[in-house]
Amino acid sequence: MERRNYLKLLGIGAGLSSFNLMSLASKENNPKIKAKKLNKGDRVAIIAPGTAVSSPDDIKKVRDVADYFGLEAVFGKNVESGSGYKTRSVKERVDDIHWAFSDNSINAVFCIRGGYGSASLLDSIDFEIIKNNPKIFCGYSDITALHLAIYKLTGLVTFHGPVMLSAFDDITINSFEKVFFENELIEYKNPESNKLRNYNPIHIIKAGKANGELVGGNLTLICSLMGTKYEIETKNKILFIEDVGEEPYKLHRMLTQLIVSKKIDSIKGLIIGKCNDCNSKSNNTWDMSEMEVYYDLLRTYNIPIMYGHLIGHTNSQFILPLGIEITINTDDKSLIFSEKALVI
Repeated sequence: MERRNYLKLLGIGAGLSSFNLMSLASKENNPKIKAKKLNKGDRVAIIAPGTAVSSPDDIKKVRDVADYFGLEAVFGKNVESGSGYKTRSVKERVDDIHWAFSDNSINAVFCIRGGYGSASLLDSIDFEIIKNNPKIFCGYSDITALHLAIYKLTGLVTFHGPVMLSAFDDITINSFEKVFFENELIEYKNPESNKLRNYNPIHIIKAGKANGELVGGNLTLICSLMGTKYEIETKNKILFIEDVGEEPYKLHRMLTQLIVSKKIDSIKGLIIGKCNDCNSKSNNTWDMSEMEVYYDLLRTYNIPIMYGHLIGHTNSQFILPLGIEITINTDDKSLIFSEKALVI
């Protein structure tokens, strides 16, 4: 090939790359979209973007939750049956997502559980379907992959909260009703067990008060999407993270990844959810404890940082709307939303 023609092709290729980048950037700046609140009698889609659920006992638990709230549960066609035992194919899971958002009779989309595999769906999802059919979308853990991608590529406010197999204790039920049915301005504080031994303590790693748009989710999933077009955007945001069953050295590794990638440098505040089973499983005397990891890596930041709110893998679960303005205050250990997450 002649040098002149080769250089022309390079120029065309560079132009196409620039166009694609600009196209992607325009998607990332979508205006915020809010879904409608729920009413008794609404039909809600039940999907399994991660691990499948095959037990009839679990299906009954889902129906019990829907019945309690006066909702009609409609299962995706690939939830109760499909090609795999514990994980349906990518196409089957994506088909259920597309159905749930495009069916006009469906008012909300709830994930039956987390597990693993949601990130593998992202490149196959038609996000325009979601953008053009805004609905409540709720789940946590592995579902973080979908939360990050949906908000970044559509602007839809989604909800980090219980899956349909969650414990649904009184705290979770109360949060569910206030957020999805009453559309109230939300305020969260951990309940105190008793005056001497509080089983839901809040640790103040750095004192302060801050306001900003809430982003975040499961720490493992956030880190797994770094370097992709679904990577979390944290500049001028309030970031929250949560996880379960991760030893301190793994938490240290993942937090270090966020730090060296400058994701912590530009945030206004940090909320760390209560992490169950996150202590060291070895007898090495040099191993850090979970809390030592946070103090070691985060105490030099001049932003409010709190640990211990009931977010994620806890029996009691606060529902957090992603993309909504929140104020965090270490004085009273509160999370207060100043913006409603849904429309009437």
